[in-house]
Amino acid sequence: MAESGTKATPGPRKAAILMLAIGEAQAGKVFEEMDDYEIRDISREMANLGRVRGEEMESTLTEFTTKLGGTSGGVKGGWDTTERYLKSFMKEDRVADLMEEMRGPAGRTMWEKLANVDEDILATYLQNEYPQTVAVILSRIRPSQAAKVLTHFPEDFALQIIERILVMDNVPREVLMTLEESLRNEFMRNLVAKKARDTHEVMAEVFNNFDRANESKFLELLEKRNADDAERIRSLMFTFEDINKTDEKGLQAILRDVEKDVLGLALKGAGEELRERFLANMSERASKMLLEDMENLGPVKVKDVDEAQTKIVNVAKELADKGEIIFASSDEGGGDEFIT
Repeated sequence: MAESGTKATPGPRKAAILMLAIGEAQAGKVFEEMDDYEIRDISREMANLGRVRGEEMESTLTEFTTKLGGTSGGVKGGWDTTERYLKSFMKEDRVADLMEEMRGPAGRTMWEKLANVDEDILATYLQNEYPQTVAVILSRIRPSQAAKVLTHFPEDFALQIIERILVMDNVPREVLMTLEESLRNEFMRNLVAKKARDTHEVMAEVFNNFDRANESKFLELLEKRNADDAERIRSLMFTFEDINKTDEKGLQAILRDVEKDVLGLALKGAGEELRERFLANMSERASKMLLEDMENLGPVKVKDVDEAQTKIVNVAKELADKGEIIFASSDEGGGDEFIT
């Protein structure tokens, strides 16, 4: 039996014994509250557990009940815990209504949730709304958060919102309830859905950060095991050449955030079309200096070019996350040992 240690959560073996002891129905409910990695670790332990001696099971259960009922530990209630319990036997929309009713005035829970949303993400969503709607929302959140959101808007749009806030009267309860429902259904649910990331997307980002040799090696190995997974990852990978699929405004945004020595090294391994597009979006003097710097670099290692291109890819992704540029994914080919 694994050592109990001092952690509040039992180790995988103790957790596996406890899950088997409480039965399938109750264990299923417990699993629903766990992250994927916790489910995987405990499930693996359950599969390899075999027969457990009575003494071991008894000591595990005794330790669990002691910790649960001990005066130094006890249990802790709260809004999150209550909501989780209700969701175990009640539909989510009914739970949401009930929680709002218990917590007080309509809108309180929604504004609390908005307070935890990144200002960039909130601004990207709100810039497509009417100024009056945005004004109501910004008047309900923290002033510090509202200020940051406003700085992400075009000046004219931000000024319209400020003017509407200045003349705003008390917002009718019915309007707030409608606005909350819209935020809940259109914004918050989409935000949660985006956070539940596809595992292939996660691995595509990992592969994007490999050097070219390791990228090719692991994709080939994966393709032998599961060709569908390998193809899915390839389709999701964003490569340096994919930057060619953004517009001139996007290229200029990337140029503003990329160091010139990194750009020069990256363009040594770029296709002619993308190289020319980057140069065309620079001043004549800057493009001439960059070409001279590239010439002075001489032959460069593919590894160094890959690292430079990865840095620019990461800049492009950050700008895309902010909604400043849009790009699409495509496949990437291999390379030689040296690039001249």
